[in-house]
Amino acid sequence: MEAAQAKATVVPKLRKPMPILAPHSSDQAVATMKDTPEIRLTLDANLQKVLEALARDRALALGPDISIGIIAVDNASGEVLAHVGSADYFDERRAGQVDMTRAVRSPGSTLKPFIYGLAFEDGFVHPESLIDDRPIRFGSYAPENFDMTFQGTVPVRRALQLSLNVPAIALLDRVGSSRLSSRLKQAGTSLVLPKDEAPGLAMGLGGVGITLQDLAQLYAGLARLGTTKPLREIANSKDEREPMRLMDQAAAWQVGNVLIGTPPPENGTHNRIAFKTGTSYGYRDAWSVGFDGKITIGVWVGRPDGAPVPGLIGRAAAAPILFDAFARTGKIPAPLPKSPKGVLVAANAKLPPPLRRFRPMGELVRAGSDQAPRIQFPINGSRIDVDRTADGQNAGMPVKVAGGVLPMTVLVNGASAGEIDSRRQRLVEPPGPGFARLTVIDATGAADTVVIRIQ
Repeated sequence: MEAAQAKATVVPKLRKPMPILAPHSSDQAVATMKDTPEIRLTLDANLQKVLEALARDRALALGPDISIGIIAVDNASGEVLAHVGSADYFDERRAGQVDMTRAVRSPGSTLKPFIYGLAFEDGFVHPESLIDDRPIRFGSYAPENFDMTFQGTVPVRRALQLSLNVPAIALLDRVGSSRLSSRLKQAGTSLVLPKDEAPGLAMGLGGVGITLQDLAQLYAGLARLGTTKPLREIANSKDEREPMRLMDQAAAWQVGNVLIGTPPPENGTHNRIAFKTGTSYGYRDAWSVGFDGKITIGVWVGRPDGAPVPGLIGRAAAAPILFDAFARTGKIPAPLPKSPKGVLVAANAKLPPPLRRFRPMGELVRAGSDQAPRIQFPINGSRIDVDRTADGQNAGMPVKVAGGVLPMTVLVNGASAGEIDSRRQRLVEPPGPGFARLTVIDATGAADTVVIRIQ
């Protein structure tokens, strides 16, 4: 009986290829979990298949030397849902076995949202503030826009959506390059600078090295309202690290609220995906990273050998792949988180006077006896025990200021808490336990900030 069935079975004439999925993830997992009998990955097999096909098809259309990296991350858990390291693992011309999600490359403009986020956090600018996009020089450095033109005075929101270079560098000059670098490292990112180089203004336009995986982790931190989680791809590996701080909740929400209004590529729908593109110097790397309420997807396009590809820009090469990747998840983009309590949402005319227009550092110098505002209480780095009322609510916390020009505005974690009175003090409602950032801005735009710990 069995012999008869065996004879009736058709003998295949061709050898079928072995199934292969997520080869770069498999290589990395085997190298990491040595001598482990079974390794489970966090990848979604269906999403992995469709994104591998997307990378392969788009690379064929872009040229024989072009490769593509794509990574998809669950915002809440940090688990990697898809990991496409190259367009074709077996394509030697494209260096297919090189995992481009882990390659250190220049990020172009993709770090700009974090410059704006720290500026929002510090409270000296708001999405509706006006900022100048005009020729300016920072020492020997004179940034120019990608199209070699200037837009004049624009809202900060539009400056980020259009990826204008001069406003971003002006804000970075105020925030501080070293502070941006240290905050990104604090959030779990490994930045690579040229040997013996310190962080400088050029990092705002791509003058630093970063991986697509790290960029995806940072953008997922925006979706999480200011905290990052280490990416996890091996399900049976233990990683109990706590979430890492990227920026305040209000600032992260404001960045996401700006990015979701960025004009999408032709194949995209407005106001569904918060995203940013980037193009590195010499057209070597094209990027697009975006998120909705549930997942973050990052896309890199370029040559693995780092050779330039004339005309390769993030908006034309990477952004359409990003929006296709979201479409191929088969799900309607999830809405972004609601705004945290206390976020100031107002038109420019309704903003406190110091927030209506951004003033570069050089414009803060004043003649006469005017002094910049200085927060006398609470003291920077102090611990504050907040009194509670009979019903368990927090009592007001006094903020006292010396110097400055009235009117002066108080911000708590980037959200307006009212104006300083004529006695140069104000009671503000403290946030919950933990670190809080208090900023006072006077009528000329000068500011002082302290960080305290509330108990």
